[in-house]
Amino acid sequence: MSENKHSKTLRSKSVTTLTVAAMMTAISVVIGIFCKNFLNFGAGLFRVTFENLPIILAGVSLGPIAGALVGIASDLLSYLLSFQAYAPNLIVTAGAASVGLVSGLVARFVVKTRGCKQMIIAGALAHIVGSMLIKPIGLYQFYGLAVLWRVPMYFVIAPVEILLLCLLIRNEGVAKLIYGTNEKRSTK
Repeated sequence: MSENKHSKTLRSKSVTTLTVAAMMTAISVVIGIFCKNFLNFGAGLFRVTFENLPIILAGVSLGPIAGALVGIASDLLSYLLSFQAYAPNLIVTAGAASVGLVSGLVARFVVKTRGCKQMIIAGALAHIVGSMLIKPIGLYQFYGLAVLWRVPMYFVIAPVEILLLCLLIRNEGVAKLIYGTNEKRSTK
């Protein structure tokens, strides 16, 4: 009987994880498409976007593997739904995956106390690795050295996105969705 109860708990957790991951992917895709259409300057080189916000949330709340998968799914679905004329850039996709992976690793192994401090460190490191290092390498083939302008842009985008994450997790409903109902979190 105990094993049956354990099996139901695991199934329930799996369904919840899949549901939250799907929601985070959908939110990221919608934000990405919106930004590609309305906040895109310089033929894609200067695009203001907050599509990493749900990927970071997925990494922190669901773990590094789920975060990476949300990053991959978000990038590829965003590409498919925006009707791009070129093939998907797998280095950029790897950058999106690293945003979820790094944020998840930081949350699991570096800053375990859930709250704003965790979001700041996880978000900052995820942006440094994914948005400022890996993605520009992938975009270099299209823009050459002009891609280096994206790095300073993320000195503005990343803090705004991290501030939004901190504000989001202060909401009890969002905190319950992201952290679960029984987990304690820091208000710092």
